[in-house]
Amino acid sequence: MTRRTPLNDAHRALGARMVDFAGWDMPVQYSSVIAEHEAVRNAVGLFDVSHMGEIEFTGPGALETANRLITNDLSKCADGQALYAGLLDEQGGFVDDVVAYRFSPERILIVVNASNKDKDFAWMLARAEGVKPVDRSDDYAQIAVQGPKAAALVQRLTPVDLTKIGTYRFAEGKVAGIACIVSRTGYTGEDGFELYCAPGDAEALWKALLQEGQADGVKPCGLGARDSLRTEMKFALYGNDIDDAHTALEAGLGWICKLDKAGGFIGRDALAKQKAEGLQRKLVGFEVTGSGIPRHGYPLLKDGQRVGEVTSGTQGPSVKKPIGMGYVPVELSTEGSTFDVEIRGRAVPAVVVKTPFWKK
Repeated sequence: MTRRTPLNDAHRALGARMVDFAGWDMPVQYSSVIAEHEAVRNAVGLFDVSHMGEIEFTGPGALETANRLITNDLSKCADGQALYAGLLDEQGGFVDDVVAYRFSPERILIVVNASNKDKDFAWMLARAEGVKPVDRSDDYAQIAVQGPKAAALVQRLTPVDLTKIGTYRFAEGKVAGIACIVSRTGYTGEDGFELYCAPGDAEALWKALLQEGQADGVKPCGLGARDSLRTEMKFALYGNDIDDAHTALEAGLGWICKLDKAGGFIGRDALAKQKAEGLQRKLVGFEVTGSGIPRHGYPLLKDGQRVGEVTSGTQGPSVKKPIGMGYVPVELSTEGSTFDVEIRGRAVPAVVVKTPFWKK
């Protein structure tokens, strides 16, 4: 049965086009993907991300238990700091990519992808040594407020001094009178906040943000704009660009894997071995230089031979070019390397470029 976020009625009232996403009834767009994308790049957009999962570790040993499960190092964080990390299998492939929040050494919250929530929780439960995780997903709704005018909008609704919250930092406080976790994080490449609140408060918070943001040109945004925004930043999407068949090093995410972390992490030894032996393939960003838009699953060809496939692709609304990502042999991964994308039976030329595609 398709699940609904606490904002489902609000989306329908705004005329959103709804689709099934990871078993959730979610808005793909309200007006147009391009208009919503441009609102986030130039003003401010609101996203319902309440479908995301939240898994909590509490009590003595919470930090140590959670830290052994993730690739990044929470012990090097301050309280009130978040970090991007992987959950990896023993081969170094992705179980999921997550954001971990350190409230204190005795309270860690890990935010996981909606499509992986049950799998991730079972995986953590089986491997947690010490503190057992608790699935808190039904206790949180989440609204992302993203764009150059996001901070000013949220600031007008909260007594919390947002200038004191740096990127990947968070605080607890009230927004529009509603108790929230206020996190300076996002998936768009723009400044902004992700606001976590109780599900029963979500609609009031959403409406307050929409009302207060009218003068800023706020737009509600769907999954379509979320995807085009993150693709322009070369932010990986689980199930497309990262999965259990590709390692964190191949995905270019070695920077979130602290191989020298005390206590290590699951998958560490496989990554250390791969690093020593050298990579055979890498995830690259490319621009299509011919006519056509690369889409997920399209073959990548070199001299007519298949060498990979598109993991994500779109016509970038901000970069105004057809762009994509895909895994290619390491010899084709350097900037300026060329190959073809097979688009509807045609071999269309493409070139590897420096990412992110979108630079302010």
